[in-house]
Amino acid sequence: MQSTALGLQHVLAMYAGAILVPLIVGEALGLTSAQLTYLVSIDILMCGVATLFQIMNNRFFGIGLPVVLGCTFTAVGPMIAIGGESGISAIYGAIIVSGIFVIVISKFFGQLVRFFPPVVTGSVVTIIGITLIPVAINNMGGGQGAPDFGSTTNITLAFGTLLFIILVYKFSTGFIRAISILLGLVAGTVSAAFMGLVDFAAVREASVVHIVQPFYFGFPTFEWSAILTMCLVAMVSLVESTGVYFALGDICERDIKKKDLEKGYRAEGLAIVLGGIFNAFPYTAFSQNVGLLQMSGVRSRKVILIASLMLITLGFIPKIAAVTTIIPTAVLGGAMIAMFGMVVAQGIKMLSKVMGGSQENSMIIACSIGMGLGVTVVPEIFAQLPSGLRILTSNGIVAGSMTAIILNILFNMLPSKNRSVAGAEQAEKTTQLSEQKA
Repeated sequence: MQSTALGLQHVLAMYAGAILVPLIVGEALGLTSAQLTYLVSIDILMCGVATLFQIMNNRFFGIGLPVVLGCTFTAVGPMIAIGGESGISAIYGAIIVSGIFVIVISKFFGQLVRFFPPVVTGSVVTIIGITLIPVAINNMGGGQGAPDFGSTTNITLAFGTLLFIILVYKFSTGFIRAISILLGLVAGTVSAAFMGLVDFAAVREASVVHIVQPFYFGFPTFEWSAILTMCLVAMVSLVESTGVYFALGDICERDIKKKDLEKGYRAEGLAIVLGGIFNAFPYTAFSQNVGLLQMSGVRSRKVILIASLMLITLGFIPKIAAVTTIIPTAVLGGAMIAMFGMVVAQGIKMLSKVMGGSQENSMIIACSIGMGLGVTVVPEIFAQLPSGLRILTSNGIVAGSMTAIILNILFNMLPSKNRSVAGAEQAEKTTQLSEQKA
């Protein structure tokens, strides 16, 4: 009974993150309530499957740690951009290829990590967070193109939800703080229901159980620009997951070896491929569940196994998924400001560690964020370039990410006269100090 309660606690801690990704992407792509219900259901189910893969420990995949996998917010902006430009089928084509890419590079990713130091990953995360903010603001107003966009009712609901989340976050600790977003969504939806603004038709019409089907939204299509985008997102997610693996290894007092990392990466790649086939999303290790693990002090994989089975069971019950689709757009927008703002904050936190003593890193950050945001705001600037180059410039996140990677190689990896001189000066100072001590 105690293990079941702890498993449910893990489900609640990651539930808001699990449902918000399909809700945000689905609404941005204009899906119907039935399609949105399916998207949420399959996503919850695949979160459970992905977690199950990861807690296993066989020869091919699974890191064997009590880790929970969920949708990566890093993929939200890119998926909306790909869907708007090439359609939903291109999203899933890119997800499938990116999953295969992760499986292929899993053995070598340890060597590739050096191309993704904090200055690169921090820049990418910051760019993604910044490009998501307009989506949140549009939803706060009731959704782009809504007849009541910016109405007093929508603004009140949005800011009321945001205020509720802030107050819960301020005056609570531990588990309650961890689910503040989920509580805010519930409070905002209940308030909207009292105002007569919630339509329960989707819940009434949803079936009690359903059978999942591959390629629910049609057969995937493959666009080079979309594939490159999702491969970059996958690598950033792997860097994030690596940090979670080492944190869990420390908590569980287990030494994480190269082979363990390889199996962890393969499990994520396999989950991403299956996510693409069944029209779910890319996955990454959820850090909020690591915090919950620390708080509870229970390190057993059995608890996470129970949580994964709960998620899989919920995925087969569309009635429960349909409840999430009735959340008013304005309420969702209020919660999104907090969530996407936290993505930006996380990026800034990563960058703060590498900016202080390095003018080179400051230049990398300035150019990559400037390029990423600029292409997002004015996407037509590179429309005249050859199609091969447009793969790298048609999407702000790809343009910003590539800028960060190239500049990091230029400033931090190639031999530099300035660094050589600085190194020589440092060596000379060290020698002088040694002589003085002698």
